[in-house]
Amino acid sequence: MRTLKLQVQISIDGFIAGTNGEMDWLVWNWDDELKNYVKELTSGIDCIVMGRKLADGFIPYWANVAQNPEDEQLEFATIMHETHKIVFTKTLETSDWKNTEITNGDLVEEITELPPFIWTEMWYK
Repeated sequence: MRTLKLQVQISIDGFIAGTNGEMDWLVWNWDDELKNYVKELTSGIDCIVMGRKLADGFIPYWANVAQNPEDEQLEFATIMHETHKIVFTKTLETSDWKNTEITNGDLVEEITELPPFIWTEMWYK
């Protein structure tokens, strides 16, 4: 059986983003404690599931960082870039993003039907 981990930034009163997707309320203090937490949370992942709005920024951002050998986030960025991604969307039919598939099916059904482990080229290196 697969393990599904949810990682989301949310305020104590349930706020995630403004009506236009604003996330400027977040504090991006990447101290060692937060880095270690995220590293532990993402350790061993083989698939990232997200919605289209998150994917629009997430995928290009980490792809760009993964291409910069001088960036201090290179190791993490490479994992985010190389890991298989599934994007739930009602507006896209195809993906130009690496290691990314598009689905517009039911979230619960699609997650339930995921194979036990999705191999990506990252695991072959």
